[in-house]
Amino acid sequence: MIAIIISACLVSDPAACNDYRIPLAESVDPTRCVMNAPPHIARWASEHPGLVITKFQCRPAKESDI
Repeated sequence: MIAIIISACLVSDPAACNDYRIPLAESVDPTRCVMNAPPHIARWASEHPGLVITKFQCRPAKESDI
């Protein structure tokens, strides 16, 4: 399983950053993940207005992400 890994920092404290995971369906491969990531990232950003996204990547999901 692949997940979108979003690195984001607090708007009020740019030094306070964390990674957040959006797990995707099992049938998604890394190339498809990158192509389909923008809508997921936009939705996530709208749900987390106090954070600013600095980067994203697609990587295998961990069991804890499921």
